[in-house]
Amino acid sequence: MPAYHSVFVQDKDARVIGNFALLPLRTRTRGPSYVLPLLPPGVSDLDVDPDSESYDALDEILSLFRANTFFRNFEIKSPADRLLIYGILFVSECLGKIKPAMGSRDAEKAIMATALDQFAIPGDPAFPLNQSYEAPSNKNDAETLRQ
Repeated sequence: MPAYHSVFVQDKDARVIGNFALLPLRTRTRGPSYVLPLLPPGVSDLDVDPDSESYDALDEILSLFRANTFFRNFEIKSPADRLLIYGILFVSECLGKIKPAMGSRDAEKAIMATALDQFAIPGDPAFPLNQSYEAPSNKNDAETLRQ
């Protein structure tokens, strides 16, 4: 059985830095990705249909996390798949920071600290998947990836 690939393969409007896609997000925060419309009233953040115009890369990462972590090999078919892999690694790191004895407030603090830490991007010596990712072509692109 093959791994699950990103549904954003056909998204031709996505900005690509190196070979890493910046896909749309459903957010109110400004950033380098373009913004998707918010969910309609009555639709839960936990139950977004992949065909919805509000389905974003984070929804995909969280919905495919469990299934894709069991695959040893993953054929990269598009820059969107690279974002999916990176997102799965980030979720794994976040889950590793949460300890069984932590309360929900302490777990939230640990995840926020992880999200705000300086992290490696493609091209940095500490980035674990440099063989599959191209480095940004300039410093502006590198800063955009860090956002």
